Amino acid sequence: MAQLILASASPRRRELLGQIGIDLIIQPVDLDETPRAAEAPRDYVARLALEKAQAGYSAAGVDLPALGSDTAVILDDEILGKPLNEEDAVRTLLRLSGRRHQVMTGVAVAQGEHCQVQVVTTEVTFTPITEHLARTYWATGEPADKAGSYGVQGLGAVFVESINGSYSAVVGLPLAQTAAILKEFNIEIWQKPDVTA
Repeated sequence: MAQLILASASPRRRELLGQIGIDLIIQPVDLDETPRAAEAPRDYVARLALEKAQAGYSAAGVDLPALGSDTAVILDDEILGKPLNEEDAVRTLLRLSGRRHQVMTGVAVAQGEHCQVQVVTTEVTFTPITEHLARTYWATGEPADKAGSYGVQGLGAVFVESINGSYSAVVGLPLAQTAAILKEFNIEIWQKPDVTA
């Protein structure tokens, strides 16, 4: 029985919620993700997460809490979105090369007027990346739909020298903080019965 509406088509977020035993209704939403003028990165991911949660709750047609999330890669206070094309991805990866950046993930749960929002920031340090390696990585297809042009849970893991903070937040959903928010909506984790062979 579904406990939560996931306002996202992201397979990564679906898998992360499944990992902690949450039964879902998938309700993707399509919002304009353009940052507002002078909008701080933290405010940006918090706003989008909440807008997604509220839109998912409205669209699903059932009175269950809806979860929205947004992840942004931040370098020098600039939001690095999904790449427009190969040149954009290569340019982004070379900017991240050998440097530390932040990954900010906003998570929001909404049910009618009841809303909770939290932003988690994780520091990620990259190894040096050559242009050849960046282009080879682009050719795999993995970075095309990823903020910052990389996926930490996939082939892009080879770029990551260290992570200081929540790994699952870099993937797309900070599980510890998400579980705490869900408890506020009376959703407990790990409720699926054990399946025996």
